[in-house]
Amino acid sequence: MVQHPFLAVLQRQSPKVAQICTGIHRQKCLAVFRGMGRGRTGAYGEFDAFHLLILNDEKARIDTGTQTGLSTASAIGLPPVIYHGTEEQKQRWLPGIFKGETSFCLGATEPTGGSDLANLRTTAKKTDDGKFYPVNGNKKWITGALSATHMTTAVRTGGPGAGGVSVLVVETSSPGFSARKIHNSGANAGASAWVTLENVKIPVENLIGKENQGFKTLMTNFNKERFIISTGMNRKARTCLTVALEYAHDRVTFGQPLIANQIIKHKFASLARDVESHWAWLEQIAYHIKVNGWTSDLASRLALAKVHGGIMLEKACREAQQVLGGAGYQRGGVGQQVEQISRDLRMLVVGGGSEEIIADLAVRQELALSKRKMSKL
Repeated sequence: MVQHPFLAVLQRQSPKVAQICTGIHRQKCLAVFRGMGRGRTGAYGEFDAFHLLILNDEKARIDTGTQTGLSTASAIGLPPVIYHGTEEQKQRWLPGIFKGETSFCLGATEPTGGSDLANLRTTAKKTDDGKFYPVNGNKKWITGALSATHMTTAVRTGGPGAGGVSVLVVETSSPGFSARKIHNSGANAGASAWVTLENVKIPVENLIGKENQGFKTLMTNFNKERFIISTGMNRKARTCLTVALEYAHDRVTFGQPLIANQIIKHKFASLARDVESHWAWLEQIAYHIKVNGWTSDLASRLALAKVHGGIMLEKACREAQQVLGGAGYQRGGVGQQVEQISRDLRMLVVGGGSEEIIADLAVRQELALSKRKMSKL
């Protein structure tokens, strides 16, 4: 399996990713919008949650953070507009997506916290004339911010806690908006950025939903993001298994192929069990979405699917590198995909909520659902 040379270039020159691949971006957005245009996936045409599952599985075959830079930013930045925006807002922003002229990113994480959005510090106090929200603060690790034309931004318009959070769409060309690249250990083609907002005047018409009621909007947005991330982690784990299995058949040691050793076969059996069971779970979740839509009781299952996917991917990468030996640690060569995944996987594991945070969330969600259903737990 040989990595195409241009992917290595994109890994180093992430700001150009969106411009290079406008056509792919357009096709991705077209598919995503068909799948999530209304309350239930599949409301437009035949695109449903299974198509979304397959689409993101295929996208995750792309090595490096390139696929993140191509489409992930809009995939997580646009749903608040689609689900909670007014018709005027949709007409203003969505047509440009299909033309490749507009792209979104999600500005939620801050230097002082990621998962704890209820305590975000970026402020947006409405002006006395009621026409603008001057936005001040910083956002960190914002995927796609270097090339996006708009940032769906979590801000504090009210008092402390979740009840003071709102969502604004910020034009990245606005005076006072600036972004600079953050050089992470992996997924650099994802164009992760530090964003500074200095008295950025945003019209009140850019408010998504109601003022001080944006926290729920942000929380429901995480469900689709975690579904997409979980799917990507499954594919990356499957890639580790595939590369290592091929190598184990080709590599001869002590007069026999590596695959002839029982301990090596056991590694593959363990990895295959994890990958296939996780994929079956994702299909089960996709079926629920297809039948019932993105219901609130999905949050716990999606959180645990992501936790399981992260543990599985870390194990798959480690075991693949054990089979590959030095080839799994080398940039370039037969193990280059596994080596790349070893640097990129932390973004998948931590992004969208670390396992410690979302595992706790899953338990709390299930207990709350049980009480609502009159359980005696």
